[in-house]
Amino acid sequence: MALALFDFDGTITCRDSFAGFTKYLVGKTRFYLGIACLMPVVAGFLFGFIRAWRAKELMSMLFFRGRDIREFKESASRYSREELPGIVRKIAIERIKWHQQRGDTVVVVSASIDSWLKGWCETHCVDLIATELEAKEGRISGKFLTKNCSGREKVRRITERYDLSNFDYIYAYGDSPGDRPMLAIADERYYRWRRVRPPQ
Repeated sequence: MALALFDFDGTITCRDSFAGFTKYLVGKTRFYLGIACLMPVVAGFLFGFIRAWRAKELMSMLFFRGRDIREFKESASRYSREELPGIVRKIAIERIKWHQQRGDTVVVVSASIDSWLKGWCETHCVDLIATELEAKEGRISGKFLTKNCSGREKVRRITERYDLSNFDYIYAYGDSPGDRPMLAIADERYYRWRRVRPPQ
């Protein structure tokens, strides 16, 4: 039996779902005004003063903090049904179906938030490992409940859930440096939909 690991944003999709959901939730005007407020954070990230996960968490806090958890999840579910299908790559769906027809275990491993990925993954019968948001007293805090699921954290979360020795072969699909540790544990790896060989 094989294990197939897929990054989501940029691999399964052609656009970033975090920004897409945020725009869907707050509207384009509030989204771009918020991004303008976050320009010091963006600059800090670009110059290496702020780590990617922290910039993402600050964005989450700005846009999501204080929202009712039930309403947030309902909005995320609607986004999953109404918007995600429009940004999913045909090649990704075909590859997921190919793995499922073989009887492989298929897992989405994403740094994006689980709230809007869960419905899509359930619809396509794939497992999900993703970043989770903290909620207190029924409201979103905007902080991450888990570590940002990127880089080595992807591998840690994968091995926490699955015993890799139970699989005869591992496939991995990614598109960014944050996916490279996950690609490194695979027997067959694809970077931006091109097969890459392991370093000699």
